[in-house]
Amino acid sequence: MRVFVTGATGWIGSAVVPELLEAGHEVVGLARSDASAAALADAGAEAFRGSLDDLDALRAAAAASDGVVHLAFKHEEAFSGDFPAATAADRRAIEALGGALRGSGRPLVVATGVAGHAPGALVTEDDEPETESVTGERMLAERMVRTLAPSGVRSSSVRLAPTVHGDGDHGFVSVLVGAAREKRVSGYIGEGQNSWPAVHRFDAARLFRLALEGAPAGSVLHGVAEEGVTTREIAEAIGRQLGVPTTSIAPEEAGEHFGWLAGFVALDIRASSALTRERLGWEPTLPGLIDDLEQGRYTQKARA
Repeated sequence: MRVFVTGATGWIGSAVVPELLEAGHEVVGLARSDASAAALADAGAEAFRGSLDDLDALRAAAAASDGVVHLAFKHEEAFSGDFPAATAADRRAIEALGGALRGSGRPLVVATGVAGHAPGALVTEDDEPETESVTGERMLAERMVRTLAPSGVRSSSVRLAPTVHGDGDHGFVSVLVGAAREKRVSGYIGEGQNSWPAVHRFDAARLFRLALEGAPAGSVLHGVAEEGVTTREIAEAIGRQLGVPTTSIAPEEAGEHFGWLAGFVALDIRASSALTRERLGWEPTLPGLIDDLEQGRYTQKARA
């Protein structure tokens, strides 16, 4: 297939692109800058210049492809406090990409998340998200993806774990490491028994390829290797690596300690990928989150 990938040079996209190329696909990646275009060329992919806001460019690239993997998201805008604007841009992009593929039977695979469900319960691929949650607005994108299926798009949503980990990660776990380094204490909220599912980014990349190649129209998949790792376990692993104490942070003090990440640290999510594994034959094989932390990949620079 000739596959158009948005977010192709991002954290997950930079793993998805080689996964697709190694499987024999031709990859065209969305590039906002000369640096991104050069990175794609170095990886063996073609660059398509444009941005997530350039909807005409997205339509043109999708129309010229045999399938689309949509990974781009305005993380900087979301984390700076304007999450609704970031999610609205995401939905506009999905609408443009899906419109270009309508009636063709070609695949559109979109990254969403497992956050947005009732806390504590084991979430399956068949469970509907709660749009009133802290990440609920992004769940609207999943609904949009699923509604494309009746219009002749082989659409699928890959719900990713809150932490897609690995060497070079700059996401939630690296922010926790930064907070622990700054505060000289590795914290968790309350008793720290709330959980985050986790997946290694190369396992996630393989799932995106499998979804592109064979996910049924309208399907929901879970990019989850570990059903739930408690935030206390995560904090303790960070503390051991940094050589700082681990302590409970009172809920009313979480905002001061964790900043914008406090709401995410408080999430309690457990998610299964049993149906995904059965449907696509996906089996995660890479190290878990605590193993990654124990290897020092998140904390070596912090100790320097």
